[in-house]
Amino acid sequence: MKANAKQLAREAEANSVFEAMARAGYVANGVIHALIGVIVIVIAAGGDGEGDQAGAMKAVAGAPAGFVVLWLVAIGLWALAVWRTAEGLLARDLSGDVKGAARKWGRRLADWGQALVFVALGAISAAVAMGARPNGEEAAEAASEVLLRIWGGSIVLGLIGLGIGIGGISFVVMGVRRSFRNRIRTPDGKLGRGITVLGIVGFVAKGIALIIVGVLLLVAAVGTDSDVAGGLDGAVDALLDLFLGPALAWMVGLGFLAYAVFTVARARFARM
Repeated sequence: MKANAKQLAREAEANSVFEAMARAGYVANGVIHALIGVIVIVIAAGGDGEGDQAGAMKAVAGAPAGFVVLWLVAIGLWALAVWRTAEGLLARDLSGDVKGAARKWGRRLADWGQALVFVALGAISAAVAMGARPNGEEAAEAASEVLLRIWGGSIVLGLIGLGIGIGGISFVVMGVRRSFRNRIRTPDGKLGRGITVLGIVGFVAKGIALIIVGVLLLVAAVGTDSDVAGGLDGAVDALLDLFLGPALAWMVGLGFLAYAVFTVARARFARM
């Protein structure tokens, strides 16, 4: 069974058409982050909007032929999810020791975790294309409320918040250490330096947003108050309540735009 799964993964990665679809998934992810960045900036400037993935996709749905774009986004994200699943499955232990095994499983968990995210985003995009209008903030609060009503739910919610927060920290670390360059073939010259700068800014900004989401969920778990919980939209609201909040929200919005451009560039230069 394991050998067959690995063989299928190798065949998928050797398929040039499938590789092109997976690269298109990076473009789709970049489009989503660009829209989130614009919406966050609009909110920081005093406007209204939903600064999360669902809000970005609903903005696309309102454009001419938006449902076509949303289906293309969904297909690209699902293809990228399958690709990351295959990469995780084919991760190898090159050293044969405990550290090598830990690195292999760390790589697998990271790839499979991102695959789950891409599957979920693709599902949201497809749902919006078919007419659904989800509210990410309300969904997060409702899910948190359900968890807090059951025995041990607050612990589960806290663990989810902790996981998201750790994910955010990893994004910040990847940005500061520039370790994201291990996954791309950075070109020489100004283009390569520009992509690196965009990656640093984008990874740090997204990491900060995820850390805030994780903190909100942890606070909700400790205080058993689902109204405190939230997603990216709630993270933006939390930023706005801070000292110099609008300026911080502007920085996060611009960071998401930087991450979007980096992700689109990754479609071209990613190591696949």
